[in-house]
Order: sequence, then structure tokens, then C-alpha cells
Amino acid sequence: MIHFKKINISIIFLIISSCSSVPKNTQNSCAIFEERYLWYKHSKASYEKWGAPIHLQLAFIKKESDFNWLAKPPRKKLFKVIPFKRPSSSFGYSQAVSGTWEQYKKETNNPLATRARFKDSVDFIGWYINKTSKILKLSKKDAFRQYLAYYKGWGDYKNYSKDKKAIIYAKSVKDMASKYRKQLTLCKKNLDKNKYIIF
Repeated sequence: MIHFKKINISIIFLIISSCSSVPKNTQNSCAIFEERYLWYKHSKASYEKWGAPIHLQLAFIKKESDFNWLAKPPRKKLFKVIPFKRPSSSFGYSQAVSGTWEQYKKETNNPLATRARFKDSVDFIGWYINKTSKILKLSKKDAFRQYLAYYKGWGDYKNYSKDKKAIIYAKSVKDMASKYRKQLTLCKKNLDKNKYIIF
């Protein structure tokens, strides 16, 4: 009986791990969606709901967590050795902080949303990009400025020019988004025709 329970737990763990593992090639949007077809459906749904381009959603996640569902900021160290507190409450695919995530759940009436689920993460990014567009009057297609607003927050966006790290990050997101967009033009038709369903 105990042996049977151990086998069941192992199987469940393997299923969860395989569903949540990082895609093999996170540099290629087509490869990501070929391996995780449902991710394409979720990203497309976010685009249709919020108007946030799919390639931007992917570029944000690539930069924030590299598609690691359990990603957290590294801990600070005391005396450069002893692990201490994390610098923020960022977590999951989108690296959303707790306060903004709670705001998202409340405004979208989605109380069960979790940062470790890809579907919820891309919906969150779409929601954030949509709000950024309204609050800061930025185009939803502007990967550079949209990421600056994502990284700095709506309130501190105006000070981004003083943050060299934020500018470097935003440029890398812009480049990655452009790369993903070009790749998607080659495989989007096949994805829409369900040619990449993997069982």
C-alpha cells in the first residue's frame, strides 16, 4: 500500500514537472509554441482580450523569468556570504509583485489566478500593458517603453531616464520582441491551424 502511494506521488510529480518545465529553446517563439501549444492559445487569448502583442508577452517573460514558473529574485547576502531577504516579492513567469498581482486579481475578478500558471501570467501581462497604454498613453506595440513601465511601475516611469539598468533591460526586451515577432510570422498560420498539437 505504501509502495503504491509512492508510485502515485512520483507519477503526479513527473506530470507536474513536465507541464511546468522550461521549454528547450526559449530563444525561438515558434519552438516555444510547438513544444507548448496551449501556451499559444493562452497568449492569443490575452492578445484578443487586451491588445497586447504575443511577441511582447513572450519577451517580457523571457526577460523576467526565462520561462521558469517558480522564478524568484536572488536573495541578498549579508557580508557577501549569508543568504538574507529577497529584494522584492516578485514570483513566477511574469515576476509580478504581490501588490500588483492582487490588484490584477481584483480588477479582473479572477481570485484564483496564480503567478506560477502561464495562462494567468500572460493575461496579467496583457492587463498591465493595457493599463499602461491608458495611464501613460503609450502604444501597446512599443516594446521599449512598455517594458520600462513594467519594470519601473506606472508611478516611477517618468524617472526612467535616470535608471541606466532599466534602459539596458528595455532595449534587450525590444530586441527580443522583434526577434519573436519575425519568428512568429513563419509559424503563426500553422499554429492557428492546430498543426503543432503535441500529446
